[in-house]
Amino acid sequence: MRYNCLRELIIHSNTNSLNNLDILGNALLDYHFGRYTEDIITETNISDADELPLPYLFRSYAEMPKLEQNALKHCRGTILDVGCGAGSHALYLQEKGLNVTAIDTSEGAVEVAKLRGLHQVSNKALLDYKNERYDTILLLMNGTGIFERVSGVPEYLQHLKTLLNENGQILIDSSDLQYTYPENEDGSIWVPANHYYGELQFTMSYKEEKTGEFPWLYLGESLFEELATSNGFKFEILKRGENFDYLARLTVAAHNPL
Repeated sequence: MRYNCLRELIIHSNTNSLNNLDILGNALLDYHFGRYTEDIITETNISDADELPLPYLFRSYAEMPKLEQNALKHCRGTILDVGCGAGSHALYLQEKGLNVTAIDTSEGAVEVAKLRGLHQVSNKALLDYKNERYDTILLLMNGTGIFERVSGVPEYLQHLKTLLNENGQILIDSSDLQYTYPENEDGSIWVPANHYYGELQFTMSYKEEKTGEFPWLYLGESLFEELATSNGFKFEILKRGENFDYLARLTVAAHNPL
């Protein structure tokens, strides 16, 4: 599993699943204060343990994947960065003179983002964030992960709609995980029979702490477009990566059915 898809996984999983541990926050604080000795370890039900290097979470614009750079170039107006982590995306936008607000469910991540100079950042879960509107909402590093399961997508999309200004946009990325499953001779793939193949179970550990399993969602383009359209959005692919990943833009459809 490529670690540049995992930031939102760490940030948005609910506190019950994470056993009330702030593993991301503790790791980011260690790195920020020069106590870096090891990386976060992630593991899924379809992959072995993998390292999430802490320096990557403090990357500069030049070190970001092209998909992320493309998303930042498309940001406009007032911006909400959902799951800001150490604040790398929001800080870049702030340095460009844009009005950016960031939220994160990790208290430690919010503290680090503030220490790095981010002006507007708060410890909030997306579904609890209300009564504000933005021109751009940014969800990067597998932004669909926050939905957890396919069944959770409508609730999140409808809530995101309430946070958009007129003509606002949601910039969100994900990956199609078909490539992780065995392929048959006819080109078809073996996928789970009881759930969508992009619904994964993750665990995360750092030093002596480890979470319980928690859900995380990767959405293929076609299913995401179907879900977005049925929830009153126009779905547009802005850029595709080299590893079945993509950046999408969602805008409220002119004839919004909901």
